Amino acid sequence: MTHLRSGIFLAPFHDLSQNPVLALERDMELLQHLDALNYHEAWIGEHHSGGFEIISSPEVFIAAAAERTRHIRLGTGVVSLPYHNPFILADRMVQLDYQTRGRAMFGVGPGSLVHDAKKIGIAPADQRRMMNESLDVIVELMKGETISRKSDWFTLDEARLQLPPYTRPMMEMAVAASRSPAGALAAGRHGIGMLSIGGTSDDAMTHHAKNWDLYAEQARLNGHVPDRKNWRLVTLMHIAETREKARENVKFGLDKFCDYFRDVATFPIVPGDIEDRYTYMVESGMACIGTPDDAIAFINRLLKGSGGFGAIMELAQNWADWPETKRHYELMARYVHPHFQGSREWRTDSYAYARDHHAEFTGQSAAAVQAEIDRLAAKRRAAGE
Repeated sequence: MTHLRSGIFLAPFHDLSQNPVLALERDMELLQHLDALNYHEAWIGEHHSGGFEIISSPEVFIAAAAERTRHIRLGTGVVSLPYHNPFILADRMVQLDYQTRGRAMFGVGPGSLVHDAKKIGIAPADQRRMMNESLDVIVELMKGETISRKSDWFTLDEARLQLPPYTRPMMEMAVAASRSPAGALAAGRHGIGMLSIGGTSDDAMTHHAKNWDLYAEQARLNGHVPDRKNWRLVTLMHIAETREKARENVKFGLDKFCDYFRDVATFPIVPGDIEDRYTYMVESGMACIGTPDDAIAFINRLLKGSGGFGAIMELAQNWADWPETKRHYELMARYVHPHFQGSREWRTDSYAYARDHHAEFTGQSAAAVQAEIDRLAAKRRAAGE
């Protein structure tokens, strides 16, 4: 069985009624909770407008989170490359690699919110080109090369990192890929990971599978070996002990989440004319809202539809209140993740062996006890007691 890593994609999403100080603190508490539950990864987003996704610097957030956690790996999910000078960004990420002792990961993309780009004078049509120009430089810098390069938005004059990456040969990197093929092509060209975003309906899974094929083809053309363990798929999930409880839980925040994507984000999660969002999301395969068994079946469908990937990433959405959100992640860790990580099979085999030989072993145990009793009695008789 393939060992499927677990993780979250933390934008984050906080509705406008919340205190932002407490919202950010809640995000920190979530990472601590996931760390204790043995989640493998958390990827932190970068957004600058819209009011819902309120982390502007994933690097700052990761530096603080690394001090509060022990095991979980922490990635930028993702840094919008057109917004930053590639040399300065690479240098900062290497520092984060050191501060986290190799737990940091570097996720990149073109920037998903048009209103972010426009606020700093970047045309949406230029974002993917700029991402590729920046990524080329960053990968070369991470490999220790000296770069002199001039574009219409940055100039580098013999730029070279002053520290090698803490993680050798370089820190783990991944490119976001959704509707555009740009992310898959960029990731394949450099032989780094791919983060697939954009839904998990049957149509979306067909698109993700095509993006993987583009990735693999581009990787081979550039001398890299494509490996599905470096492919992460982002989806939507909320589980509880029963389907009825899960449905009741998401009444807390599902509509506000969908409203944000309808009103502000680049593309709607649910079409505007849909009134019953819960039913639409479940029946379309976009989300799993149900039980641990439902989650297992849901992930199996994604594995089959994609051909296989290395990590299942839950989009952290705050559909439920905080206690039920924590309970969701606990149920995932206790009952869903082991199914895909091979951690229960040896225990099951050991139990089955002991059960199947129970009569034999209890008979032997009883005989051994009786033998000791008989031996003691014989000893006492011999001593004349």
